[in-house]
Amino acid sequence: MISVHSISVPRTLRYPEASASGLTRPLKRTGFSPWGMLFVFACFLISVPTRAQAPADHDIKAMMLKSVDDWNRHDIDAFAKCYKNSPDILFIGHRVSRGYDQMVATYKSVYGTPEKMGTLSFTELETQPLDARFATVTGHFHLERTTAGGGNADGFFLLVVEHTPTGWKIVRDDSTSLPPPTKP
Repeated sequence: MISVHSISVPRTLRYPEASASGLTRPLKRTGFSPWGMLFVFACFLISVPTRAQAPADHDIKAMMLKSVDDWNRHDIDAFAKCYKNSPDILFIGHRVSRGYDQMVATYKSVYGTPEKMGTLSFTELETQPLDARFATVTGHFHLERTTAGGGNADGFFLLVVEHTPTGWKIVRDDSTSLPPPTKP
């Protein structure tokens, strides 16, 4: 017997039918211990969601960056295409809006000129898959504007996006503006 950390492992295996004759057969080594097999299996399980997430992460971030480009071209209609065109979408900002049409109308009334739209940028984008069809996106937005356009604006957002036949679309948008910095 070999003792490994108080566990006894026989060097040979005794077959019951051969016990009368005392015949034994050496154990065949496979090269993998049960712990090694468990480790390989665990690595496989961990890598599957990562590989599945990578295309979704890339596609979601591409959708977000396209929306920034559309905004910075001052095209609200093109920007709005990152949202699912549905009466069920929900937008939470200074007030709660439901539906695609109301959301577009709100954007046009608040950001109706190039000066009010300014230049948009996103940082700290992070996606988190919920399942094959839904994910969340969090990040920081910065809106660079002149004083006449309303001044700079910053904040954070939490989006729920849905994978639709036309790509990833925002179905819930909770954007929180930070208060403007105080002047010393």
